[in-house]
Amino acid sequence: MAEERYDIAIIGSGPAGLQAAINASIRNKRIIIFGTEELSHKVVKAQKVSNYLGVPLVTGIELKNAFQDHIDKIGIQITYERITNVYAMGEYYALMVNEKMYEATSIIMATGIEYTKPLKGELEFLGKGVGYCATCDAPLYREKRVAIIGHNMEAVEDAKYVNELAEKVFFIPMFKEKFTLPADIDIVEDVPVEIIGEEHAKGIRFNNSELFVDGIFIMKDSVMPDQLVPGLELENGHIKVNRNMETNLPGCFAAGDCVGKPYQYIKAAGEGCIASLNAVSYVNNIKEHQ
Repeated sequence: MAEERYDIAIIGSGPAGLQAAINASIRNKRIIIFGTEELSHKVVKAQKVSNYLGVPLVTGIELKNAFQDHIDKIGIQITYERITNVYAMGEYYALMVNEKMYEATSIIMATGIEYTKPLKGELEFLGKGVGYCATCDAPLYREKRVAIIGHNMEAVEDAKYVNELAEKVFFIPMFKEKFTLPADIDIVEDVPVEIIGEEHAKGIRFNNSELFVDGIFIMKDSVMPDQLVPGLELENGHIKVNRNMETNLPGCFAAGDCVGKPYQYIKAAGEGCIASLNAVSYVNNIKEHQ
């Protein structure tokens, strides 16, 4: 059960999400913004940014620091939690973080474009032996065989947690960083190509082998927006929006790289501004008719 209902929830802490948060905050809306401690990891990686109005010829780190300084002065704090699902509930949206739920009248998607392409069979078996949240669903696989396909270091901690419940855990690392796991977790050094099964997922096919398990967790940095928000309409792999940054779902807006090219920081910030202004108007209209 959510403790309070926010006016606007923003998913993503890049230029689009931060600009949306700034605009909504200035207009006295109760907001919550979900992101990472890196704030905007794509910005940080830029060696030189030459086309951001007002801050010429800066490094990505300098631009990121300017973003941080701006939100600090306004009093905006990032919530460092990963949203696993968003559900349209009619009058509001329910945003799920493991077993916790947040509520918001309106949402702004600013999730970027770094999505991991689904494996063959992944979407077919989602909810049928395949899941994205190990801490949510691990108890379902108590004393069973579980495979974890990890795309980030967070998956290592998830594997340790699942290992406390499952009979056997197999870890398939999809990243290059060094990590340490308990000795009883088997590490599979092969590339997964397909989730196999019939009515229920029963295993993973690799380039050179197959592994049969009862459950499979795929731990990604981000998932496709229509998997995150059921019913969200996409167009050419991006969230479909109009000039007001409205999606096909009432009260759901989107901005930044997730809505399409060009993938430019200043374009993302501008769209975040538009999305926020229209989300504010949407919330105001809802309140006037309550």
